[in-house]
Amino acid sequence: MSILAVGTIGIDTVETPFGRAEDVLGGSLSYFAVAASFFTQVNMVSVVGTDFPDQLWERLRRPGVDLRGVVVREGKTFRWAGRYDYDLNAVETLETQLNTFADFRPVLPDGYDRSRFVFLANGDPDIQFEVLQQVPGARLRVMDTMDYWIRNKPESLVRTIEQVDILLMNESEARMLVETPSLLSAAKKLLRLGPKAVIIKKGEYGAVMFTDFDYFAVPAYPLDEVRDPTGAGDSFAGGFLGYLAQSNRVNLDTIRRAVVMGTVVASFTVEDFSINRLEKVTPEEIRLRTEELREFTRFVLD
Repeated sequence: MSILAVGTIGIDTVETPFGRAEDVLGGSLSYFAVAASFFTQVNMVSVVGTDFPDQLWERLRRPGVDLRGVVVREGKTFRWAGRYDYDLNAVETLETQLNTFADFRPVLPDGYDRSRFVFLANGDPDIQFEVLQQVPGARLRVMDTMDYWIRNKPESLVRTIEQVDILLMNESEARMLVETPSLLSAAKKLLRLGPKAVIIKKGEYGAVMFTDFDYFAVPAYPLDEVRDPTGAGDSFAGGFLGYLAQSNRVNLDTIRRAVVMGTVVASFTVEDFSINRLEKVTPEEIRLRTEELREFTRFVLD
């Protein structure tokens, strides 16, 4: 089953202790689409400016990615700049320019409105809400967000969260939105807003899924070298929902396996800047890391 995915396609400048990447492909939707395309087709809906380079277009044109929903508007593309220190779980945002994304109103190409799986990548919650109104028959609606929207559009964000089935957030954002230091309390409050499941992304410590009756935790895949964590959460979402759409099953066991798959796919993203490593991943590499992660977490009780 294909996925309708809406979010930002951007141009990033990122600095970490291990290097600097300037004017590279970024944006939540870019990472999500590449990650999900390992499993199923992704129908992208976004906007770029007339400054979007041809070489970045080429990196988006890959098997399993449909770009009919990406429009070009006069002006500049969404831009983000950030810097990481050795604590790669924390980023200092140096600049966020919404540009053409600021007044983007998505119109879905023919057939996109019949999508059964929908992903609302990090972006303006009002745009996310508008998209949901265009796909009333969706089987599974998943969304992500970030601190920028919590600070600037909290009411719109809560309105959109109330309409989705699965919510993805990192731990600091979850605590910020519901104003509590306890991750468990935060998850319970978020579940009361309407989602059936809340998945908290914990960076190098993995991910945790909460439902009203279940708790499931997966550690991150251990890596010798991490160069740039930008897009790891979006890649997690791509692996997660891509696996669910490929399986065409939405039950607790499948969702648990999808959390593992998201963790594995995200582990490739952080090994290089932008999508440099992610776009070179092979199905065999994904399979091997999945098997290794299963062995790492296996234990037997006496």
